[in-house]
Amino acid sequence: MADPRVQAAIEHWMPRFVAQGVDVNDFLRTTSRIERWEQWLEIWCELGDMHRELACEAEAQGRSRTAGEAYVRAALCYHFAQFLWLVDLERRRVVHRQAVKALYAAHRHLDPEAERVEIPFEGTLLVGNLRRPINTPRPPLILLLPGLDSAKEEFFHWEEVFRIRGMATFSLDGPGQGEAREHTVIRPDYEVAVKAALDALSSRLDLDLERVGVAGVSLGGYYALRSAAFEPRIRAVAAIGGPYDFGACWPGLPALTKEVFIHHAGARDEAEGQRRAAELTLRGLLHRVRQPSLVVFGKQDRLIPWTQAEQTAAELPNGTLVIYPEGNHVCNNIPYKYRPLVADWMKEKLA
Repeated sequence: MADPRVQAAIEHWMPRFVAQGVDVNDFLRTTSRIERWEQWLEIWCELGDMHRELACEAEAQGRSRTAGEAYVRAALCYHFAQFLWLVDLERRRVVHRQAVKALYAAHRHLDPEAERVEIPFEGTLLVGNLRRPINTPRPPLILLLPGLDSAKEEFFHWEEVFRIRGMATFSLDGPGQGEAREHTVIRPDYEVAVKAALDALSSRLDLDLERVGVAGVSLGGYYALRSAAFEPRIRAVAAIGGPYDFGACWPGLPALTKEVFIHHAGARDEAEGQRRAAELTLRGLLHRVRQPSLVVFGKQDRLIPWTQAEQTAAELPNGTLVIYPEGNHVCNNIPYKYRPLVADWMKEKLA
């Protein structure tokens, strides 16, 4: 019988992998080889190594576009190899660094103007990737916020949805996320990270910082709305698949999700993890979000009840609710619906 953790990862996350750019055939071939959760990281790394080798071969032949696309696939494989895997934390750190390196190699070929921005933050650093549209001198800026187990290395294709519409993107690893997770923990007041990011970008003349939007996926949807409540520089906000009250979701979360939250929240055990999760609530805050707000949700979400999206939208002074009856968590099974919707809405609100 298959390891239940492997089965849970496959059942919950296949649409997300494919939506972010993992080839569905790669997904099926790779996961069919995994019998035990302990094997997950190494088998996904083998696929990442294969795509990295394809990238190096293309580089050697001067085929820059092909090399960049292969590096994106490698970055995704390394990212998803370690995103929920806590079996060996040092091995996990090594593979995460491989994901980071592969994505910057992809930028070198596909978007050489992309920038790594390091942000001083409470004695350590947060990191974000800034990308700008072509031939747009001062574009509006969209902050892209990951969720519990995502990071900027997952966002290349999500960024493109905004860039081709003339908007710059800044994908941020905030507290407890991506490159910041070794020195920070998940915290409810995510607006402090958004403030630090906007402060770090404030002197730039190649961005229109009078037109700033923020879009968050999954737990990042909570972060986006929470940040908009406290950061007046945000002019529009979109929350995709985000919770109203994460603590209320705790009993129904998969075991892997709970384990990762406990680890990245710096909790000692499940009881403390649940208490930390209960701190992630929008209750009593949404009246402060005066900006135009878009709430996107899938009614088939197995992690967060769709009724939480209704509650969020009902409390927003200027909110719009879009619920897709067939959508799953973050609507990753219908990215062709929600992604253009969010990007077009952002472009119109920031025009």
